[in-house]
Amino acid sequence: MKRLLAITVLASAAATGFAEDWPQWLGVKRDSVWHETGLIEKFPADGLKPLWTTPLAGGFAGPSVANGLVYVPDYLTTADVKKEVFDRTDFTGIERLHCLDAKTGKPVWKYEYECKYTVSYPIGPRTTPTVVDGKVYFLGTEGNFACLDAKTGSLIWKKDFKADYGAKTALWGYCSHPLVDGKTVYSVVGGEGSCVVAFDKDTGKELWKSLTAEEQGYSAPTMIEAGGMKQLLVWHATSINSLDPATGKKNWSVPVQADYKMSIMTPRMDGNLLFVAGEGGGNAVMIELGKDAPTGKELWRAKKTNAMFPLNMTPLFEGGYLYGVDMTGHLRCVDGKTGERVWESVEPFNGKANKAATAFIVKNGDRHILFTENGDLIFAHLSPKGYEEISRTKIIEPTTTAFRRTVAWVHPAFADGCVFVRNDKEIVCVSLKK
Repeated sequence: MKRLLAITVLASAAATGFAEDWPQWLGVKRDSVWHETGLIEKFPADGLKPLWTTPLAGGFAGPSVANGLVYVPDYLTTADVKKEVFDRTDFTGIERLHCLDAKTGKPVWKYEYECKYTVSYPIGPRTTPTVVDGKVYFLGTEGNFACLDAKTGSLIWKKDFKADYGAKTALWGYCSHPLVDGKTVYSVVGGEGSCVVAFDKDTGKELWKSLTAEEQGYSAPTMIEAGGMKQLLVWHATSINSLDPATGKKNWSVPVQADYKMSIMTPRMDGNLLFVAGEGGGNAVMIELGKDAPTGKELWRAKKTNAMFPLNMTPLFEGGYLYGVDMTGHLRCVDGKTGERVWESVEPFNGKANKAATAFIVKNGDRHILFTENGDLIFAHLSPKGYEEISRTKIIEPTTTAFRRTVAWVHPAFADGCVFVRNDKEIVCVSLKK
């Protein structure tokens, strides 16, 4: 009887699909993997129609989805921020975090405050909210950090990184998605001795602060397990550093300095190898992690014409190979052990290579899902053999101007059989269920 019940449950799960939230940057484990099943194999010829659409103002921040709610930030201003504004300029507006019903898109609550922007590309917030244990953590463009009740939006605690730590907003604002691990929330802050700060996730009490950097950079704090212990990785403007998560004490450091201080991608690990890279020659580095102690040493450092130098996206690192979009606008596959390029393709971008082209890559089963800056959603197979496109459809219009073209530079959320994606006008929910 028990065996029959188990078979019935498994069969039911296979038939209905496995539902999964997307509660933070890059998904449940921050590994760009979506485990959902019961999804369509190809897109219909006439495309996919949204289940719902809700108006928004500007922002680069992708949504998070947890427990039937969607969290997405924006910036409401009367200024024309959708045009390409590179130099620091003062803009006034209201920074907001919206909570929406995941089934209908209807507003549940809203947290907002007046905020003056002094950054390049002042369109809106950059960081994906982090949802853990009934709380949502939101970091705004100018360093306003808030912990809110995930159901009601009531404020639990908040920080002002510029006022509290003497930090200076980087040229492109605060972009480092807060990380919660156990009872601690880690955030890249800036200022003297406080490049990264650990807070009690429930009270906001400072637990420790560490590192002084020329600039705090844009890469998210990342937790790994290597050398027999957990290690917190912080990549600021000039180096990637491993810290003890409990104390902030440094384990090791490797110089990695991208051009224009653009430390952006989230460090990627496969086995005992760790990859980090940014724009510029010599700034793609593979680090070999110690197996028995928290150490890191440079395995190879690539020249500008080799390997991969991503700008806005975080590559996928699996089976010893890296898959990601180079600054030149090519999707590339790189051998993780040597740094040699295996292949490159511009097919995801309709055959055209544009500087700083962006596509976000998520693994789903034995295939990959790409969301391109053109607003296209693509099913494909990525392997050392090459890029094999299965199907594509447009799910949203690009609205942001960058490098003299219109782009969608926002990472979608994948949850409950759907994709949630926004531009500077709206957020849409599109079902991918069979």
